[in-house]
Amino acid sequence: MKSKWTVYIVLGIIVVILAIIAATAFLTPDTYPPNAAAINFARAAASGDDAAAAAYLSPDLQAYVAANCTGGMVSGCVAGYIPDEWGAYRGLEFRRAMPDGEGYHVDMIGFWELDRGFSGVCVYLNVQPDGAGGWQVTRWAGWAWCGEPGTRDMETNPEAPNRAP
Repeated sequence: MKSKWTVYIVLGIIVVILAIIAATAFLTPDTYPPNAAAINFARAAASGDDAAAAAYLSPDLQAYVAANCTGGMVSGCVAGYIPDEWGAYRGLEFRRAMPDGEGYHVDMIGFWELDRGFSGVCVYLNVQPDGAGGWQVTRWAGWAWCGEPGTRDMETNPEAPNRAP
């Protein structure tokens, strides 16, 4: 009888461990769908992949990009925000997300190879459901050195640098 309970306990522990592993894999911030959309958009925009970045733009942000970004491309705006002395884009990482109705405020840290950019470039995006099961970027701000005062609370800060729209 004891061995039967031991088997049940061991199987229960294994099931709990597998459930924890599955939940962790599913809920990792980089893979959570709204965060992944924000990250994919920002990485594409920073690296100049306009086709990939444009796929995430909401209609209002598409209109903003067409009217305000060099060449009507997302990378035209982002490249204009980044000083030449920062060097080449190196990467971007998820920092945190906060709920915003059905969507999320997503903060990221970007890295460029030289000068201030290396110590962190703050990027804010707002993502909302697109109505078709995906996520769209509805606004952004930042793309600025995190040491600038305007890079705090960019979701509500009217003084946030590079706010669009």
